[in-house]
Amino acid sequence: MILQLRDRPVLMKSVYLLSTELKSDSEYVMQVQRLTLDQSKPFMGLKGTQGLFGSKEWWENITQGKMRLLHRSGTITRTYVAGQDPSPVDNCFSLRLDDGSVIEESIYSHIDDEDKKLFRPGARVDIVYALDELKRTSANGDKCYSDIVLEIAISLQPIK
Repeated sequence: MILQLRDRPVLMKSVYLLSTELKSDSEYVMQVQRLTLDQSKPFMGLKGTQGLFGSKEWWENITQGKMRLLHRSGTITRTYVAGQDPSPVDNCFSLRLDDGSVIEESIYSHIDDEDKKLFRPGARVDIVYALDELKRTSANGDKCYSDIVLEIAISLQPIK
């Protein structure tokens, strides 16, 4: 685990680990890796600079600090349904980050139904992303990255 949940002022629970999700979905891992290796699609998929997605090498580069990580923390301001299909359960949330900016994030389907109930206004959320280089570059030639959610933790009680 990358997120350290001990000694926090607010009791937090880890509700999503990409490592756990990938163990149960090897087909997805293979599809992502195939696209990385597919030279006929030079602008699609991950570049594989830090290893093939989900591979032992990829995870080692994350734990050894060779792949950039992005940590985002904040408070949920609202939850809502996104997408074209009607849903009785909210699947997204707005997160006011500690710097005051707001981002939109998903409540992943792999999260346990009981844990999904923790996603409510006032809850504290910590997310860590791996920034994995894409094959394509920006219009000015800069590198582009996919922000891949590695872990999500949420407070057991709203903080506000």
